[in-house]
Amino acid sequence: MTITDLNLVDIRRHLHAHPELSLDEFETQRYLKNIVTAWQSPWLTIREIPALPTALLVRLTGKHPKRTIGYRADIDALPITEETGLPFSSERAGVMHACGHDIHMTVALGVLAHFAEQQPEDNMVFLFQPAEEEHAGGKQLYELGTFVDEWRPDEFYALHDQPAMPAGQIATRQGTLFAGSAEIHLTIKGQGGHAAFPQRSQDVIVAAAAFVMQVQTIVSRNVDPVHGGVVSIGMVHAGNIGNVIPNEAKLAGTIRAFDQSELEMMQQRVREISQGLAAVYGVEFDLQLEQGGYWPVNNNPDITHEFIQYMANDDEIDFTTCEPAMTGEDFGYIINQIPGTMFWLGVGDVDHSLHDSRLSPDETAIETGVKAIIKYLSWRMSA
Repeated sequence: MTITDLNLVDIRRHLHAHPELSLDEFETQRYLKNIVTAWQSPWLTIREIPALPTALLVRLTGKHPKRTIGYRADIDALPITEETGLPFSSERAGVMHACGHDIHMTVALGVLAHFAEQQPEDNMVFLFQPAEEEHAGGKQLYELGTFVDEWRPDEFYALHDQPAMPAGQIATRQGTLFAGSAEIHLTIKGQGGHAAFPQRSQDVIVAAAAFVMQVQTIVSRNVDPVHGGVVSIGMVHAGNIGNVIPNEAKLAGTIRAFDQSELEMMQQRVREISQGLAAVYGVEFDLQLEQGGYWPVNNNPDITHEFIQYMANDDEIDFTTCEPAMTGEDFGYIINQIPGTMFWLGVGDVDHSLHDSRLSPDETAIETGVKAIIKYLSWRMSA
């Protein structure tokens, strides 16, 4: 496929029909690589990372480089059974691009194709990143030393599609766009027994119920009300029958905050509550907290100011500022190391949210987004 016959809608539909889970994006990576390789652009270099083989990096050498501009698209899908009924629905049972990463990849290819055909002023690095939904692929790549020498951007950009916004609209804000997040994995172990003789048991269900209630006090009593936060328990499993007190209960949940220091404080409170309840109920709490690379997405003030000014002043671009969201994103880790900006791209499916099995983005957003990003980056490189 050459640049001139690039059909972005067809590409998006192929990617949508062939989703792959985190760290298993081998076919996706090959598909992207084959497209880019076919262009045979003389200023284009492709790089793969043996330690993370589903990642793909593409570098464009600029005509008169003053900087290196990075652009990132995530490529993994979710373990969700699609229910859209679309003719290009997922062909893999139980796997779906329900977070719009097929849109992310397609927009990135559209932007890359433009600069592969028309050599940019500055150097550019495009990252097609695996494992955003799980395993924090962005952090893994950074810690592998991927972004060094000519492969280190001076500034990084990325988008996330937003079904609640009109197709093609772009939005971002100064400061924190997305929250940082940490996962809660808790196993409570006790002494099971007959439900008629609770005095002979160490009841893990009572301890689990106390934990669920107590962690709700973290946001209400430890987090500044102006800042906000979330502690939600989404999974509780214990026992198989009503007249038996089980030996074990398993819980899982999430902690989210807009500030990394507050997120760390919230995690510490979860630890302290676990320790206290273990003593109170005479049970064992095996608590695992995992943040990995899911740091708050803190937009760089200077770069974001330039981005907002350009987008807001171009009459052909539908731009708005937005409020922060509790959405988690591992791009937060990258732009805590390399300054950058993340923004929303509206895809106009107001009836369905991200991670919904019926999510169906409006594909007109692809071309609109590509054009706006090309215009901004071209201006940025000329400034």
